[in-house]
Amino acid sequence: MECVFCKIIKGEIPSYKVYEDESVYAFLDINPVNFGHTLVIPKKHYENMEEIDKKILCDLIKVVKKIGGAIKKGLKVEGYNINLNNGSVAGQVVPHFHFHIIPRLENDGLKLWDQGEYKNGEAENVLNKIKKEL
Repeated sequence: MECVFCKIIKGEIPSYKVYEDESVYAFLDINPVNFGHTLVIPKKHYENMEEIDKKILCDLIKVVKKIGGAIKKGLKVEGYNINLNNGSVAGQVVPHFHFHIIPRLENDGLKLWDQGEYKNGEAENVLNKIKKEL
């Protein structure tokens, strides 16, 4: 079954296109956190960060930067969040790699996640597990 983002790229599902070039497509999220919430996706289907081609990833982040600036100027907001949900456990709903650009407004009610802290020795243990895989 073809993913919804692939159908949007092919024009089978309408979208509010913000930007398009040979490898990147960006459009307004139909369920925005804040008005101007934009999704930036590769035209070629990649499910997650581990699959995506490095050059395409570079192309995407350049477009994220460009659109982020346009959102700040055009919508007169002071900032935005760039979000990537990598895998369903991380909140990725559509299995097509994508960045969210979410305009932020003072007192918009959007809460970032709670933070914790490492207990004695835990950081070193986690660090070693990660570095072992690099």
